[in-house]
Amino acid sequence: MLNVVSLIIGMVAAIFVAIAFLPLLGWANWLVVPLAIVGATIGAMSRGSAGRNLNIVVIIVGVLRLMLGGGIF
Repeated sequence: MLNVVSLIIGMVAAIFVAIAFLPLLGWANWLVVPLAIVGATIGAMSRGSAGRNLNIVVIIVGVLRLMLGGGIF
């Protein structure tokens, strides 16, 4: 059950990461990364690994986008 919750959180975060790739919306990654961290934490408590892995990918993409945009040095 926790894996399903983690997958849902990861899919929502992935949608927002895709939207945050648009110009002038990079600030949305500051909201997406903590959401994906919560999803990865929930996914770590489950038996399955799909939700955790999805959230880890979303975290990596969000942080890389923040680094490219100058949000993180």
